[in-house]
Amino acid sequence: MLAERSAVEKKIFSALEATPPRIPVILGTCGSGRTAVLRRLSEQVELEAEYIDVARVATTPEDFLSSITRATHCQLPSLPPGMEATSSPRTAFDGVCRFLEHARTQAGDNVTFLLDDAVEIRTFENFPGLRGVVRELWRTVCESPNRFVLASRFVNRTLRLFRNASERFEFVHLPPLTHAEVTLMLAEFNIGETDDERLELARIMHALTAGRPLYLRLLAEATAAMGSGDPVSALAAQMAPGAPLSSACRFCYEFRLHRARGYGALKAILGVLADKEPLTLTEIARRIGRTPGSTKDYLSWLEDVDLLTVQQKRYSFPDPVLRLWVHLHGQAKPPEDEDLAREVQEYAVNRFPYMEPTMVVAEPSPVQADSEGPDHSWNMIEID
Repeated sequence: MLAERSAVEKKIFSALEATPPRIPVILGTCGSGRTAVLRRLSEQVELEAEYIDVARVATTPEDFLSSITRATHCQLPSLPPGMEATSSPRTAFDGVCRFLEHARTQAGDNVTFLLDDAVEIRTFENFPGLRGVVRELWRTVCESPNRFVLASRFVNRTLRLFRNASERFEFVHLPPLTHAEVTLMLAEFNIGETDDERLELARIMHALTAGRPLYLRLLAEATAAMGSGDPVSALAAQMAPGAPLSSACRFCYEFRLHRARGYGALKAILGVLADKEPLTLTEIARRIGRTPGSTKDYLSWLEDVDLLTVQQKRYSFPDPVLRLWVHLHGQAKPPEDEDLAREVQEYAVNRFPYMEPTMVVAEPSPVQADSEGPDHSWNMIEID
């Protein structure tokens, strides 16, 4: 189910239809519905759209070029005489830029490229001759007659990379779902027997998830499956190891940490803030036993991947559900049902103060902790 975000989609179409076309850059963290918006755009026949998941295929420039040209429905541009596109990383990336700039539809029209996780193109900076790969791609995008929609799950990092980019790039921030949109979602899941009940449940579920589309969908599915109309009990069950919402939090947590530096120290900071927030730099440094200087670096790396936000020099999680997950799962052993019920009830009352403070009982998750899949061991170097 792809949620309709009419206001966001209208803004994107407005940018694409401008003269000259602007280049929308959709910014949304994990679970914000970023990819769903691109998928909905790709279903618009009039766009003649070509969706590319950059993060999925950004391995080497040679493999990237091979992957996107093999999967395309476009007419491939011809290569200059004597140019072998995959003879080196440099020529392969030149082939990528040529493809994006000169590809055409089968009817010979311009293409609208939808580049998901576009900033992952930075992967190629480690190859010879490609230190300026990001600037080269942006220049190609701006000079091409084709149209482009970019997307990124790293908001702060993307804004920093685009700091000196062309004014043709237009940033489109994905807001949380509105109460009305949540109400429509609940109707699709047949949650709530009356409009008033559905509206009240929408308010509660919006507060529990901060309006994030992925969390809302998973919580709605769990609430509907339980048949109780009790989203707090459903959230407690979904925080169990291996449950869909818990697995989504784990993916977001690990994915962002592995895109940052200082893995072990960053986990320690997140654990501290999961127990108490907001905290100042000095308070965090004291709790993790590091100098303020090194702690400041760690905090900047966490901000870069949107795991932390800072207001008035005090740091906290921007994602309350992820904070709850870290608090529950950052311990020596997985949480028991009683832990889930207690912590989720406290979380729910804090998020929705007018809720009845009755204790919920988490139902055991049908997925056991040891079925979460392989626990990959990564060789990360902690920098102090």
